[in-house]
Amino acid sequence: MSDRKIPAAALWALGLTQIIGYGTLYYSFSILVPSIALEFAWPEQWVFGALSASLLVGGLFAPTAGRWADRFGAGRVMTFGSLAAAAALVACALAPGRVSFVLALVAMELASAFVLYSAAFVAIVQIGGARAQRSITHLTLIAGFASTLFWPSTAALHEHLTWREVYLVFAGINVAICLPIHAWLARLSRRTDESASPTPAAVAPAGRAFTPRDRSRVFLLMLGGFAIEGFVLSSILVHMVPLTTALGLGSAGLVVTTLFGPSQVASRLINMLFGGRLAQNWLAVVGATLLPLGLVVLLAMTPSLLGAMAFVILFGLGSGLASIVGGTLPLELFGRERYGARLGWVTAARQFSSALAPFALAMAMAGIGVQPSLWLTAAVGMLGILAFSAIILIRRQPLAHDRVMLTSAN
Repeated sequence: MSDRKIPAAALWALGLTQIIGYGTLYYSFSILVPSIALEFAWPEQWVFGALSASLLVGGLFAPTAGRWADRFGAGRVMTFGSLAAAAALVACALAPGRVSFVLALVAMELASAFVLYSAAFVAIVQIGGARAQRSITHLTLIAGFASTLFWPSTAALHEHLTWREVYLVFAGINVAICLPIHAWLARLSRRTDESASPTPAAVAPAGRAFTPRDRSRVFLLMLGGFAIEGFVLSSILVHMVPLTTALGLGSAGLVVTTLFGPSQVASRLINMLFGGRLAQNWLAVVGATLLPLGLVVLLAMTPSLLGAMAFVILFGLGSGLASIVGGTLPLELFGRERYGARLGWVTAARQFSSALAPFALAMAMAGIGVQPSLWLTAAVGMLGILAFSAIILIRRQPLAHDRVMLTSAN
C-alpha cells in the first residue's frame, strides 16, 4: 500500500455528503413521523416499525453494496447512490398510501448502503492508502454533527413545509450537493489508481497474515462484537428519554440526554488527537466496555442526576468509538483486499441487531421491568467485550509457519 494521503478538500467534501446523507435519510425521519402518521391514519409505532423493517432489508443488501464498491470503485457507487437516494426521497414524498410509502422507505434504506459510512470508508481506503485509518477518524468527527444540524433544520423546515415538501427539498440537496461531490471523488479515485505504483508493496494487504482457520474465527468474532454493540446502542438510544423518566429523573432526563451528541463527538476528537498509538483492536475493546459500564453506572446510582449524566457521557463516548472502529478494525485485521465486502457484512450485522433491539428491549421492560431489562442489556454488552478481546488473543498466537520453525529449532 502506498503512503499517499487523501486530500483535505476531498475529506471535507466527503464529510459534507455524510452529514447530508445521515441527515436526510435517517435523522430527519423522527421529526417527520408525527405528520406522516397523521396523514396515513397510522399509529406512530407502526411508522417506526416500517423503518425497522426497511433497515433489515438494507442490512441484507449491505454486503452486495460493499462488493460493488470493491469492484467498481466507491466513488462510482456513491455517485449512483446519490441519484438513488434522491429518487427514494421523491418516491416517499409522492407516496399516495401506506404500502407505497413503505416501499419507498425500503428504497431509501437500500440507497443508504451506497452513500453512508460503509461506502465512504471504502472511498477513503481507495484514495487514502496507508493513512486511511486516521482519515476515517476525521470523517466520523465531521459527520458527527449530522444530528446536531438536521434535527433543528428539519423542524424549522417543517414549520413552513409539509413533510412531503421537506422530502422533496432533501432530494434536491442530494442531487445538487452530494452528486457532484461523489462524481468528483470517483474521478479522483481513478487518478489515484492510475498513478499508484504497480509494485507489490503498493498492493500488498496491510492486515495480519492469519491462518485460514483463524481468519474465519476472527471475522465471525468481529461481526459478533459489532452486532452486540449495535444491539446495545439501538435499544438504549431509542428508549433513552422514557428510560430516564421511568428511573425517576423526570423532566431532567430529557436535559441529560442532550449530553450524548457532544460526548460522541468528543470521543472522536480525543481519538484523533491521542489515539494514534493505540491499536484499533484495543480501541474496539475500550468502546465495547464503555457501553455496559454506562448502564451499570446508571443502575447503581439511580435516581441520581449525576449518575444519569455519567451514563450518557460514557454511552456517547462508546458510541463515538464504535463508529470509528467499525471502519478501521476490518482494515487493520484484513487489509485493503475485499475491504468493501467485509465492511458490508459489518454494516449488515449492525443493522440486523439494531433493527430488532428496540422491540426486544420494549418487550423485556414490559415483561420483567425496567431495571432488570437494563441489567440484562448490560450483560449482553459484556459479550461484545469478550468478542473483541478474543480477537486480541488470537492475534497474539504465533502463525502456523512460526510454530513449525520454533518446533524445528527445538
